[in-house]
Amino acid sequence: MDHKKIIEILKKEVINFDVPVINLIAFQSNNPDKVLISAILSTRTKDKVTLEASERLFSKINNIKDLNKLKIEQIEKLIYPVGFYKIKAKHLKKLETLEKIPNTFENLIKIDGVGRKVANLFLSVVYGNDEICVDTHVHRISNRIGWVKTSNPFQTEKALKKILPKKYWKTINSILVAYGQKICTPINPKCSICKINKYCKKIF
Repeated sequence: MDHKKIIEILKKEVINFDVPVINLIAFQSNNPDKVLISAILSTRTKDKVTLEASERLFSKINNIKDLNKLKIEQIEKLIYPVGFYKIKAKHLKKLETLEKIPNTFENLIKIDGVGRKVANLFLSVVYGNDEICVDTHVHRISNRIGWVKTSNPFQTEKALKKILPKKYWKTINSILVAYGQKICTPINPKCSICKINKYCKKIF
């Protein structure tokens, strides 16, 4: 399978699609604190909900230190209805104790609420590191088109690193998220208008 050809086709296809929310926030704010906060909120949450919750929260704070101005109950109200908002509010509240956000994967995942997905996303978006962030879209589409045969995002991350040229690692998430939201949806994907239909193995 020509992975490069597929990625180049998708890059052109998604250029006019909505930008994934974390990339949008990074572009608009140029603020690593806001990127990390939004990335934590984005877990198991649709982009529209994440963006709206982030905007409400950022109307009250500008960085992680500002979280000391808010009680957990206030954070809960601001970020609702993101998935697991009560747990995420507690995670966010703990961020105020950080002197600064770590810039390594090993230290990022020590932060409550930051798993592999969030850490890799933060490092690739903020620092431009060559990391593959695997969320539900990346995991689903990579298996659906037949790039990998994996049962969880961690396996998908490892498998993709073996087959994709490194220059695509930090952009594959934004490409597949945008495509997964618009065309290669979880249910009733739009295969008839899919630009990579002939390359897809359609493994559902």
